[in-house]
Amino acid sequence: MSRVVRRPIAIVTALILFVEACGVVLVNWVLGLLARDQNMSMAGVDPHAISVGAWVAGGLFGLFLAVCAVLLLLIGIRDRAPGRVARITLIACAVVHAVLAAFTVGLVGWAAFALFMVVFALLVLVLLAYVRERPGLLPGGGPEPEPAPEDGPPPAPNGTPAAA
Repeated sequence: MSRVVRRPIAIVTALILFVEACGVVLVNWVLGLLARDQNMSMAGVDPHAISVGAWVAGGLFGLFLAVCAVLLLLIGIRDRAPGRVARITLIACAVVHAVLAAFTVGLVGWAAFALFMVVFALLVLVLLAYVRERPGLLPGGGPEPEPAPEDGPPPAPNGTPAAA
């Protein structure tokens, strides 16, 4: 994939993840307020603990998405393959989006599923567009192929030439 195509994809994916991070934080903040104001309790858990838990969970997940967005923005600006930790983080983000997409089909609907799958596809596309070249793994970077064997009897199992 050329630089002209892969850089904008990484930057657009980063912007989408920033928006998603803000949305997750906002939704969890509202859920925490609702749990606190309506004095909601589940299985005897204190309503204050539920609201604080919603705020903390939203903040941590929003932070995770923001970190992934910053990594994608750096990848798009520098136009270089991500390092090992960044690649693992982005793979985890893609897996989370795939799992959330599966859950949202039943809970929210097909439109939410489609949005999660678009983000998932963009993450996978960025990961595949920025493959780090290593000798022996990609075409053109591997060792030279062995020459074709000459006509004749096959060699003996111990490597010595067979008698004719």
